[in-house]
Amino acid sequence: MYLVTGATGGLGKRIVRLLRDRDLPVRAFVRLSSNYAELEQRGAEIFIGDLRQERDVRKACRDVRYIVSAHGSGSGNAQDVDYRANIDLIDFGKEFRVEHFVYTSVLGVDRGYQDSPVFKAKREVENYLQKSNLNYTILRPSGFASNLLPLAERFQHTGIYFAIGDLKNRTSIVSTDDLAQIAVDSTTVEAARNRIFAVGGPEILQREDFPKIFSRVFNKEPIVLNLPLSVLDGIRTGLGFVNPDLQRSLGTLRILLANEFFCTSEEIHTLESVFDIQMESLESFLRRYLVST
Repeated sequence: MYLVTGATGGLGKRIVRLLRDRDLPVRAFVRLSSNYAELEQRGAEIFIGDLRQERDVRKACRDVRYIVSAHGSGSGNAQDVDYRANIDLIDFGKEFRVEHFVYTSVLGVDRGYQDSPVFKAKREVENYLQKSNLNYTILRPSGFASNLLPLAERFQHTGIYFAIGDLKNRTSIVSTDDLAQIAVDSTTVEAARNRIFAVGGPEILQREDFPKIFSRVFNKEPIVLNLPLSVLDGIRTGLGFVNPDLQRSLGTLRILLANEFFCTSEEIHTLESVFDIQMESLESFLRRYLVST
């Protein structure tokens, strides 16, 4: 039995789909308020719970062989969701003697960013997992291609691409389907045991390449609106007076906008060799999802 947390998210639902396509048993950890009908129809065991509740995490881990942590705080609750929930998953994984733990971290987590609770939480979870004596695989993906789907759809209708910060910053957007396959295969590929992998797409892209790719996909000339990072800084400063928690949560967004997150060609070669996969380009991903055939 596989336990997948974040099972209705962009990555988690793809992991559950792949496991069921392979006719493997999977327990999908979901919230009552989430849309999990598709996962249930595919034959996943639905576990309704709250990752912030230790008793729910413990119950979910019972009779599980593999744990795939694919959840994120989203709402900015890094302490409880990004950190504490994963620590509980690791502890109960040890208690129930799971065979392998796959953890979805983030590229750049080892750079020591102090302005992001999410980066700090993920780094501490990585450290805890490596000391746990569990077999593990830690995946450090760059941006998810699925996160660009809403931007691409808006571009399709308006031709407008909106961005904040330096458009020259480089990234390695990863196909979320490729990441899901790597996460699932990490539990059985011997060369993935007790290793950390940077995970990205096959191309190093600048942010200014995104509207160019959208333009090719939809055959529409882009209108690029680019605001300086100082605009976000001003918003954060203002929020500090009325909502300090939201101000802190925007620290992660600022780090993502202000820095580069890309994989080297050597790192991509390692991925493709270990997992026997050909990493998909962003343009191919977008065409698969958004262009009618």
